[in-house]
Amino acid sequence: MLVLSRKVGERIVLPGSGVTVTVLSQRGRTIRLGFDAPPDVLVCREEIIGRPDTAADRPSVAGAPSVQ
Repeated sequence: MLVLSRKVGERIVLPGSGVTVTVLSQRGRTIRLGFDAPPDVLVCREEIIGRPDTAADRPSVAGAPSVQ
């Protein structure tokens, strides 16, 4: 695991995958992150993986947002 410290507005880039993570805001102990990824990369919160209503369980739809 890679552990990084970033400030609001700073980014983490995963060049091989085309994914960029941006720190959007911090309020107390909560940090909002924004993920920019190609349409074929599914981005989900860990707690919803495996739920029947999760997009990870269905084929991707062209043009549909990939963030859960």
